[in-house]
Amino acid sequence: MPPYSLENRLVIGIASSALFDLEESDGVFRQEGEKGYRVYQRANLGNTLQPGVAFPFIRRILSLNDLNPEGDPLVEVIILSRNDPDTGLRVMRSIESHGLPISRAIFMQGRAPYKFMRALHMSLFLSADESDVREAVAAGLPAGRVLGSVVADDPEDRDLRIAFDFDGVLAGDESERVFQQGGMEGFRAHETMNVATPHDAGPLRDFLREINKVQRREEECRGEDENYAIRVHVSIITARSAPAHERAILSLNKWGVTVNDAFFLGGIDKSSIMDVLRPHIFFDDQEIHLRGTSGTTPSVHIPFGVVNQGEGAERSDQVPGRRAQSGPTAPRSRSTASRTPPAPPR
Repeated sequence: MPPYSLENRLVIGIASSALFDLEESDGVFRQEGEKGYRVYQRANLGNTLQPGVAFPFIRRILSLNDLNPEGDPLVEVIILSRNDPDTGLRVMRSIESHGLPISRAIFMQGRAPYKFMRALHMSLFLSADESDVREAVAAGLPAGRVLGSVVADDPEDRDLRIAFDFDGVLAGDESERVFQQGGMEGFRAHETMNVATPHDAGPLRDFLREINKVQRREEECRGEDENYAIRVHVSIITARSAPAHERAILSLNKWGVTVNDAFFLGGIDKSSIMDVLRPHIFFDDQEIHLRGTSGTTPSVHIPFGVVNQGEGAERSDQVPGRRAQSGPTAPRSRSTASRTPPAPPR
């Protein structure tokens, strides 16, 4: 039998901390340590873990494999976990109990599993572990940290709505750096002068490219059946506004990727848009924005670029056209890790 190839499909890695709600398990680890944690997981092996922040997104993206029922699946999701194989049994049983078609997993006892992303052709890794995500992004890998609490999901809704910020997510942080040096006036002048020059790719540009492949398969299905209803919808939601909007659109065109909708908000609170759009996942490079969205929208922080580094991070409420947003406090930065207990396996 030939080896199973991942090269021609969308591959997503996910930690158990992003797929399931592990608040109770985390509490056991912090109070009783690794030994108590293992005893707890074995004792609760038959108790199904409840959905976590990324569960609705994963459930929907896996459902798209029905677009190619006779061929290879379009989408592959693989568990990447710091659990040891023994305690990971509860994760796999919970996956089976929820009916998710996930059969592949890597369990690394207390060690970071993201290092296997390139070997597995992954275009996205989701985790609640800030350290793992930051290390992955620093290594040039497309990773994000899920934030907030679990959002109620409608099982009757078959659509998959994905929303991206632009700078620092789909694009690089060149423009953010210009703003840090020259303020709003310098930023606008730079974008106007470079309008025909596409941005460098950001961490999730290639993930969008893979999503577009699935969307093209949907278009083929609609060509074969006029009653087929398109399920995947992609939006960019950015604080850019005219005239800086034009370079963003032209960059998408030059990259050969597409989105269905674009919101150029010029500093308007993104959470008000999320309440109407209701995406199943939203990616942004600034926690200050995600504080306003994570209460009602499954939100993912991409810790990339100048706004997540040193002085730039301190000015993240002042980037081009962006204002600080109110909302629940985001999880504490890993910078305080030396004063907190070790993180539980994920």
